Amino acid sequence: MFERNFLENFDWWLLIAVLLVMAIGFINLNSASLAAGYPFQWKQLVWYGAGLAVALGSLRFDYRSLCPYAWHIYGGIVVMLILVLLIGKTVGGSQRWIPLGFFNLQPSEFAKIGMVVVLGSWLASDDKSEYGFFDMLKPMVLTMIPVYLIYKQPDLGTALLIFILSCCLLFMAGIKWVTVLTLLGLGAPMAPVIWNMLKPYQKARVFAFLNPENDPQGSGYHLLQSKIAVGSGGLFGKGYLHGTQAHLNFLPEVHTDFAFSIWAEEWGLMGSIALILLYALIIQRGLHIAYTSRERFGSLLAFGITSMLFLQIVINIFMVLGMLPVVGIPLPLISYGGSSVIVTMIGIGLLLNIRLRRFLFQQ
Repeated sequence: MFERNFLENFDWWLLIAVLLVMAIGFINLNSASLAAGYPFQWKQLVWYGAGLAVALGSLRFDYRSLCPYAWHIYGGIVVMLILVLLIGKTVGGSQRWIPLGFFNLQPSEFAKIGMVVVLGSWLASDDKSEYGFFDMLKPMVLTMIPVYLIYKQPDLGTALLIFILSCCLLFMAGIKWVTVLTLLGLGAPMAPVIWNMLKPYQKARVFAFLNPENDPQGSGYHLLQSKIAVGSGGLFGKGYLHGTQAHLNFLPEVHTDFAFSIWAEEWGLMGSIALILLYALIIQRGLHIAYTSRERFGSLLAFGITSMLFLQIVINIFMVLGMLPVVGIPLPLISYGGSSVIVTMIGIGLLLNIRLRRFLFQQ
């Protein structure tokens, strides 16, 4: 039955959109590589191939089989994050990677998809129409342990992303409004404490976001150069490989954090809209899969994965436009990074998996 219905139930639109974003990512990284003087694009192409293999290979197992292993996944996440703090590789003042010789593993990336599986499994097994304050204590504790370990690397952006992602899943599961207001009331007095916990460079990024012109050669430099690159692209861009901000080395981190900036500079508003529309199609397909799933775990898992992709897209693009502080959140399948690509494609594979098996469940 599964083979007979494969073509009918496989989400071809999702796969096509992902492949087109990959193509844009390779084209963009080729330009960024010329600007940076390092062949990032060819390494990324290998990760694209590996990611596709992982995504399509994951269709052979039933996604529901993840539920019994949720606690094993959670334990693995925590152990890897502790190992990062003990033996991790330090780059640019941040200790985020475990060197494996041929590959630097970034556990915080895998923590994103891992927490979606863990919380989705827990919420599916503890099925309630509404969750009160005390019901939220266990999932919030589960969330805050990896969030704290990631914050200590330090990686504030990913820590906040996982926290917000967990909140999205809890809202989707059905949290009472009085609980939301209670949590907000308890959290508000913590704002000064959290601010004092930030490192000086993290505070500088917030100040640079509020007023980048105040330190144009220091903390505001990245943001100002990114805004210049995006704005100078105009309607149709300066042309492929002709982005002056990137190729004259004004724009930093063109292969990672500011990959969207070089795309906007070279392809303009129309190219930016094309990329955003492809992302919108991916998000629409993910929400559709979550809505049409006929069992709770599949719906929560699809919604969590879609939220993960949506948050990363919005945060990264808003960051390069100067609408959010600069944080190290990669743009899915566009920013360079093996861990990011593999995690994104694991998510895509699970979405395709849920879509394929929806006809096996009855209302």
